Amino acid sequence: MSTNKKVFTVGITGASGSIYGIRFVQALLKAGHQVHLLMTGAAWQVFYYELNLDVEDKEKCLREVFGDYDKLFYHTQQDFSAPIASGSAKNDGMIIIPCSMGTLAKISHGISGNLLERTADVMLKEKRRLIIVPRETPLHSIHLENMKRLSDQGAQIVPAMPGFYHQPTTMDDLINFVVGKVLDQLDVEHDLFKRWGE
Repeated sequence: MSTNKKVFTVGITGASGSIYGIRFVQALLKAGHQVHLLMTGAAWQVFYYELNLDVEDKEKCLREVFGDYDKLFYHTQQDFSAPIASGSAKNDGMIIIPCSMGTLAKISHGISGNLLERTADVMLKEKRRLIIVPRETPLHSIHLENMKRLSDQGAQIVPAMPGFYHQPTTMDDLINFVVGKVLDQLDVEHDLFKRWGE
C-alpha cells in the first residue's frame, strides 16, 4: 500500500452511525493525510443524539473529537469558495461516511444544493474516487436504483456492514472493521482489524 500523503474529502451526513465518520477521519489524520471535512446539519444533530456531544460551538466540538490537527479543514455547507468545490483542486478521493439515502439520492441525480453534494459531483465529473458508505435498512427499490446509478458512474458503494470472521468482542471492533474496509479501498495503511488468514 502507498505511504504517500494525500488529500481527501470526508462527508458526514445525518445517517445513523456518525461514529464511522469520526473514526475514519481520525485514521486519516493519524496516517498524516490532509482532510477536508463536510458535515450536514443533520450530521450535527446525530453527533448530539448518538454521541452526546455538545455541538453548540462547532469548532470546539471538532477540536474535542479530532484534536488540533493542522491537516483538518472544516467547511460549512454553503462555502462554495472552498477549493474542493472545483475540479482544478487536488483531491485524491471523497468518502461519505455514513451516507444518508437523501444525500445519496441527490448525488445520484446530479443535484448540488450544498458543498458536500457539489464536491461529490466534482468527483464524478473528474472521474476521481468517490466512496459512498450507506447506512440504512431496509432498502427499497429507489435506494437500490440510486446506488446502481452511482456505481455505474464509477462510485464505490461500501455499505456499513461489519464482518464477524475476526471474532469481534466490542462495539469498537465492529466500527473498526467497517472503517478499515473503507481505508483499504484508498490504500491507506491501518491495523484496525485482523485480516483473514493472519
